[in-house]
Amino acid sequence: MKQWLLMIALGLAAVPASYATDAPATGARWTPQQAKAWYGKQSWPLGSNYMPANSINELQMWQADTFDEATIDKELGWAHQLGMNTMRVFLHDLLWKQDAAGLKDRMDKFLAIASRHGIKPIFVLFDSCWDPEPKLGPQRPPIPGVHNSGWVQSPGVAMTDPSQYPRFEQYVKDVVGHFANDKRILAWDVWNEPDNAGGGNYQQREPKDKFNHVAELLPQVFTWARSAKPTQPLTSGLWHDDDWSDASRLNAVERTQLEQSDVISFHNYDWPEVFASRVKQLQGYGRPLICTEYMARGAGSTIDGILPLAKKLDVGMVNWGFVDGLTQTKFPWDSWKKPYTDEPPVLWFHDLLHPDGTPYRQREADILRSLSHAPRGVVPAEDQLYPVPSHK
Repeated sequence: MKQWLLMIALGLAAVPASYATDAPATGARWTPQQAKAWYGKQSWPLGSNYMPANSINELQMWQADTFDEATIDKELGWAHQLGMNTMRVFLHDLLWKQDAAGLKDRMDKFLAIASRHGIKPIFVLFDSCWDPEPKLGPQRPPIPGVHNSGWVQSPGVAMTDPSQYPRFEQYVKDVVGHFANDKRILAWDVWNEPDNAGGGNYQQREPKDKFNHVAELLPQVFTWARSAKPTQPLTSGLWHDDDWSDASRLNAVERTQLEQSDVISFHNYDWPEVFASRVKQLQGYGRPLICTEYMARGAGSTIDGILPLAKKLDVGMVNWGFVDGLTQTKFPWDSWKKPYTDEPPVLWFHDLLHPDGTPYRQREADILRSLSHAPRGVVPAEDQLYPVPSHK
């Protein structure tokens, strides 16, 4: 125990003074006024959910043997060229269990690379999607033609074991506390889609009574993270197809997300009119909004249709998928039922770039750059947003 406390103390002291931020560090939920003041000092958040093309999941990305600084540097350079200033990046509690000091060191290296490219990541602490039985070490290869076939939950089935809770608490407090004053980080997303049933073909392996376990754990995760007094906001994104305007009518997990988030985040993979209605539902809470997952081309959520609307409404935007790689998220969700092994989908579902960095669609890259360079809340004129190629 003394050794662990010493590690925490050393970790908290390790953040250079030059990375200190002037955002509130109250140990309590930010007021709407504090959240708006913080948001007003940021560039309009624009980015992707990021996984290096050569990693199938967050374990492969961060473990010492497969942490690839050269690939990260190359790909974040591409993000900068597109006008992006944030990336949503998933961590994992088993990484901390395996090597807490090593994880924080690699996070620091990642932040140094991101900072060089003008990118402030949103770190995700826990996640309830896909494989509920994560294992350290070499990760399995992707299933041909299947969307996110190697992604793993955190903590997954371990959430059913109360004896693991102290480890979860130490993980959150140590990681958030170590970087609590680091202005290279935009925000902490404490749990991705906490009450998601998992997805894929993992139903028989899902944690038993998952919703109740998450409903018990999520408020504690917020409390653990907030006790580290981070100068970055905390959030957890709403994602169900509910009316979010009345918190009293939502389930316990959604209420916690709304009542504990400093800035409100949400996911939307639907048509522009549905996105606009979601924003309207959430504006009543008087806090900044960041959509931390969007863009499913085949479902109606596109760069062309959603991003100009979000810029006008001043909603931060983080699409799913960046470079086509081992996650295979260019394939749609239904690939779990019908793998795309004979021919590719008509449209890429997610992802923006080919493995060599060229855009899947140049018009999307043009829109990203145009909107990122425009003033806050301003959508450029159509001829600037959608330039017509010259045929001279």
